[in-house]
This record gives sequence, C-alpha cells and structure tokens, in this order.
Amino acid sequence: MSDDAPTVDVEGRHLKLSNLDKVLYPETGFTKRDVLAHYLAVGPTMLGHLRDRPVTFRRAPDGVAGQIFYEKHVPRGAPSWLRAIEVAGAKAGSTPIDYPAIDDLAGLIWAANLAVLEFHVPMWRVGRQGVPKRPDLLVVDLDPGAPAGLVECCRVALVLRQALADDGLTPVAKTSGSKGLQLYAPIGRWRRDSLEYAHDLARRIEAEHRDEVVSNMRKDLRPGKVLIDWSQNNPAKTTVAPYSLRLTPVPGVSTPLRWEEVETVAAGGDEQALRFTPEEVAARLAQHGDLAASLLAGG
Repeated sequence: MSDDAPTVDVEGRHLKLSNLDKVLYPETGFTKRDVLAHYLAVGPTMLGHLRDRPVTFRRAPDGVAGQIFYEKHVPRGAPSWLRAIEVAGAKAGSTPIDYPAIDDLAGLIWAANLAVLEFHVPMWRVGRQGVPKRPDLLVVDLDPGAPAGLVECCRVALVLRQALADDGLTPVAKTSGSKGLQLYAPIGRWRRDSLEYAHDLARRIEAEHRDEVVSNMRKDLRPGKVLIDWSQNNPAKTTVAPYSLRLTPVPGVSTPLRWEEVETVAAGGDEQALRFTPEEVAARLAQHGDLAASLLAGG
C-alpha cells in the first residue's frame, strides 16, 4: 500500500483510501496504514466470524485519544455493493436499523478506512431472507475488577471450561484485547435459552467460588473479583469479534487462545503473554490457523 496509490483494488472492488499516515494510536505511532495492513492480514480469517451477522462499528476518526463513537446504521456514502441487514428496533414501533454486513474483504477494508477500529457482532446470524436465526454461539465475558487481572480471569476460565464441558459444550477462549477474557461455545443444536443458561451458570460458579467470582453487575461488588458477564447473550447485545483491534492506548487485538496458554497463565505465568500485537496475531495465524474455527460451524 504505497503513498502514491490512494485507490486500491481489493478482490475486484476499487476503494479510495484516505489519510494513510494519520496516527490513530499516539502512544505507538500506529497509523491508519497499519490498521489497514492488520485487517488485510487477518481479514480472510476474520470474515468467517462476521459473515451474516449485523455488525456494529466502533469508530475513532481522530484516533483512540479523540472522539469515539458506536455506529449501527450503514454510514452515509457507503458503496452500493455493501449489503445491509435490517433488524427490528428493540422497542415496539421503533424504526428498524439497517446494519452493515461485512461479507468480504473489500467491505472490511472499506470500514477500516473509515477508522472503524472495532467490529462487534451478536451471537446470532441471519438466514438467506435476512431473518434472524436462533443464537448459534454462547459467550461468557470475564471482566476483572482491580486488583484482579488476566491471571484471575484465566483461573475462572478453567473452572468455566470444565462446567461447560460437563454440560456438553466445547468452549474456545479468546482475549478481549483489553483487560479480560471471553469464552465462546457453539450451540447450534441446542434448544435451551442461552441467556438463561449463561445466567444460571454464572450464579452456579459464583456460589462455588465466592471469593473469586461475582455474577452481579454492581460495580461495588467487583473489586478483586472476576465478573462473569452472562448478559452478552441477550440478542440485542454484541461482543467484539475475533481478530478485531481494540480502542486501547496500545493497539491490542481480540485473540483466540490455546488452552495451554490459559493454563500457563493461570498457574502463575506472566499475563503479558496473553497480550498480542497485530504483528504477533498475524504470525499466530500463520502458525496455528484459526484457533476459533470450531465456532464457525455453530455446533
């Protein structure tokens, strides 16, 4: 991606790029060019986790130190080829929202050029007619309350891994790219209510590990404990997609993990071992492939 080529061809789509040298992460000098390079590198893998899901953008046109906002509607000026997914409003009588669908690499790079740094998706997909399907994924978000951190999240993740396995589920762990962990499990063949199940699971683990775990969202209960956030299974909520950048001072990436890595940190390893740069994530993909590939089948 050269300085004198503001228009590029991405899989047959011509995209006009802008402000490639604009610094979006001031602490490290990470530019929009670097953001685009990241999504070009991870895009072919990441797309499987975005496809057929309404995508919510988190944009930072002036970088992570500037104004940051969520965007659900397809932005004005979007290319005619970008598909929209119409989703009914949360309240009765509210106007439906046309969410962007990121189906291909061109759509991903187009969005990244708008300074979309984070891509968030729900736990369900739409069918051929655009009608929402049942959730195909269960997610549990582990959010540490200081002084708890990633080490404590890893210990809780191992407890949850066993509990989920006992219930017939096979979880995948990934970093949030910020301070916590997330566990996903494919549930495509389930007929249980995933939100109700996740809430019950969180309360069960809390009852067994009251000194380490909390399931209530109240902030005054969270210091020194790991919140098991079960609420992300609400169909109206979204979670950051695998391989998405995060709006952190240093560019972090939400990265799928090997369980051996979780076990090492839980046993007292360095939590920095679970903080990956975009370059490291690209190298991990080359070495391990998509460690979250089991989620694509939906169970």
